[in-house]
Amino acid sequence: MKSERNKKMNNPIIKITVKDYGTITAELYPSKAPETVKNFTELAKKDFFSGLIFHRVIPGFMIQGGGYTEDFSEKKTKSIKGEFAANGFPGNDIPHKRGVLSMARTMIPDSASSQFFIMHEDAPHLDRQYAAFGLVTEGIEVVDKIANVDTGRRGYFDDVPLSPVIIEKIEIEEKHD
Repeated sequence: MKSERNKKMNNPIIKITVKDYGTITAELYPSKAPETVKNFTELAKKDFFSGLIFHRVIPGFMIQGGGYTEDFSEKKTKSIKGEFAANGFPGNDIPHKRGVLSMARTMIPDSASSQFFIMHEDAPHLDRQYAAFGLVTEGIEVVDKIANVDTGRRGYFDDVPLSPVIIEKIEIEEKHD
């Protein structure tokens, strides 16, 4: 039934393969965050995410990745407009519930680039403040495993996994017609 829904909605499906943890499958919503989904899928098609890590892990909140290598070098790319209500984009009404994918950013609303996070638990205080753009459809147990790794301080962050959690690849499944 879920695949029939995807066929009708024509939403991209992604698979995030995390070394030693498994695969997270998610549906992306270009109708809610068109530039965000376009940017994310273009980066994935260019293999941008391969070898990057989940560099922030906060159990009961979220796991964040897509911007740093295993040696904690930042991998930068262009910034995009933040597609969320507080930034003048009212069409994105996706709530930050468990399993939602959203774009990380600085305090500057249009600073999102490649870093994304996956909600481990609901965080309504992020609603309308960050560009949510997808939802985990399979593999939430992988998010749970990652959320429970041991973390410590590294650089600016207090919540870096002590053993790197590596994104092997992010693949885009063909859209359905």
